[in-house]
Amino acid sequence: MKILVINAGSSSLKYQLIDMNGEKVLAKGNCERIGSDDAIIGYKTKDAEIKKNVSMPDHGVAFTQVKNMLLDPEVGVIKELSEVTAVGHRVVQGGSIFHESCLVDDKVIEDIKSLAPLAPLHNTANATGIEACQKVFGAEAPQVVVFDTAFHSTMPEKAYMYAVPYEYYEKYAVRRYGFHGTSHRFVSSVMAERMGKDIKDLKMITCHIGNGSSITAIDGGKVIDTTMGLTPLDGFMMGTRSGSLDPSVVTFIQEKEGLTAAEMDSILNKQSGLLGISGISSDDRDVSAAEAEGNKRAKLAHEMLYYQISKYIGAFYVALGGCDAIVFTAGLGENQPALRKHVCEYLACLGVKIDDDANNAAIHGNEGKLSADDSKVRVELIATNEELVIARDTKAIVEKL
Repeated sequence: MKILVINAGSSSLKYQLIDMNGEKVLAKGNCERIGSDDAIIGYKTKDAEIKKNVSMPDHGVAFTQVKNMLLDPEVGVIKELSEVTAVGHRVVQGGSIFHESCLVDDKVIEDIKSLAPLAPLHNTANATGIEACQKVFGAEAPQVVVFDTAFHSTMPEKAYMYAVPYEYYEKYAVRRYGFHGTSHRFVSSVMAERMGKDIKDLKMITCHIGNGSSITAIDGGKVIDTTMGLTPLDGFMMGTRSGSLDPSVVTFIQEKEGLTAAEMDSILNKQSGLLGISGISSDDRDVSAAEAEGNKRAKLAHEMLYYQISKYIGAFYVALGGCDAIVFTAGLGENQPALRKHVCEYLACLGVKIDDDANNAAIHGNEGKLSADDSKVRVELIATNEELVIARDTKAIVEKL
């Protein structure tokens, strides 16, 4: 069985074709700048790597380009389109409607669109991608949707409700939803396997730290709390996002600067975080280089980030009533030993001890245990694989048809 995994953005289309016999990636790539005449398609297999400019006025054309690459006589990995058994789509916001992955039908598409006010940039693009895929790949290939928010649907009311008038929850579904659910789900499952225990017997804190970041408290395989909220802006500081702050900061700056709500939203989402504090970049590699050269604002950005991550882990340790394992994953979590070291130093009061040699070696695809043998909490680096989660869910649902 071959599953095509799709992550459609407003002007992009990431894809992977996975052979579920051995869970091997046959081909992957990204369509960029969809909607322009100078769009780019990237395509990579074990034998070929291509990047070229093409015209992609819409997602339908982008899917046609993907199809053509997969079928290409020279670099393609399938001979007939029928070899694609099903398509799995990442959808960011499932709201209170979707608590698990499901087969696509007209009602599902309409429900995804109805949730667009909660994720305007993402859900509209996700729905557009599903509809465009249906036209290009036809009705023969079942479509499945996997939601970022679904894994977090087990949170209790005390964790997901905000202390604003209850009517806003009733009228507009204002509550905490959480994101990166497929990543937290994947690494928590792998962590249980590595510990040789049933996930139902474990309490763990998973840290997805990249340009967008979130931390999740998982008790017995079920989420009890997470840092991201109504939107991915909540939580701790990220590449360009502010994370949580005093709400009055928003109104104060708006009034002083004469900003609209949209302009303020842009500042908090696109001009804050590491970029806003360092004044250098949202890319941690650039911030790290600047800190090494003595840049004080770059150093402050990192100090803030490490401190905030540690605070959330400490809070979730209390919420869980203890913790068996802490997992680091995603771009920074997988490739920034200094971040892991500083965070774990804050957690020494909880009995966390890191093995410096193991931590420094865990980078660029090297996974494994980071904690010292006498650490009271196991600390692990696990490379996330959200695409594989989507493919597995798609396979499971299609096999029931």
